[in-house]
Amino acid sequence: MVFLTDRGAFAVAVGFYGVSVLYAVFLWRHGFRRHDRASYALLGGAWCFHTLAMLKRGFALDRCPVTNLFEATMFVGWAMVAAYLAIGWWSRLRFLGAFASPVLLALGVFALYPGLDTPGLDGAFSRGILSLHASLVLLSYGAFGMSCVAALMYLTQAHTLKFDKPRVLASRLPPIERLEQVMSRALLAGVILLTAGLAITPVLIRERAAAAPGAGLPLADAKVIWSALVWLAYVVLLVMRWRFARGGQRLAWGVAGTFVFVLLTFWGTHLLSPLHGP
Repeated sequence: MVFLTDRGAFAVAVGFYGVSVLYAVFLWRHGFRRHDRASYALLGGAWCFHTLAMLKRGFALDRCPVTNLFEATMFVGWAMVAAYLAIGWWSRLRFLGAFASPVLLALGVFALYPGLDTPGLDGAFSRGILSLHASLVLLSYGAFGMSCVAALMYLTQAHTLKFDKPRVLASRLPPIERLEQVMSRALLAGVILLTAGLAITPVLIRERAAAAPGAGLPLADAKVIWSALVWLAYVVLLVMRWRFARGGQRLAWGVAGTFVFVLLTFWGTHLLSPLHGP
């Protein structure tokens, strides 16, 4: 593995995600009772190469690899796999991998597009507090991704139970109450991480003002506005769950829909942002 470049190691990880997707199709056709460990192992192998890619990129640049679209997308996928591997210690939740694999494969293929790996920010401002800010925000998206996966499982289970379909899927998926619990806890973790990441923004503004006097406040930046809207949307979902006890399918649709919105708009707002884009 020493001879692999960072992109090469990541490409191997994406290959593992592709095999995991094919294996997920096999699980859907033949049931999930005896094959969860193999699926878990495939994603574990992918995570090893994914981690190697991030380490190689980080050591090569002497900073946390989070300052262009390739690195950001790679980080989000890594966070999702790490969360799945932690949750997957409970055998009844390993089936999450069958839902997560297609998302991870899509993120990986998108990240490998050559135009995304542009030079990031240089200088002291791109390290330290900025790396912490970016890492916390991207980790939150990983948590939101796993919450979305749990929400998709919840909706699948609810649909199966609604029509009383005696499928192997219904017997193998975790109880619907446990899926809602996983979805809610991942949502809470994501909100905490995103709040912590955005709370660092005033410090970044002060550093930017000191480094570039007269540059103005970046509050009208597209990425800043988008991040605030995403934070607000997830806080509303969290309040719905805990304050008004509005869980169930409404929460699941909200969690899944919001994460789809994040996936569809993250890269566009990044490119529109003078602060975050190339």
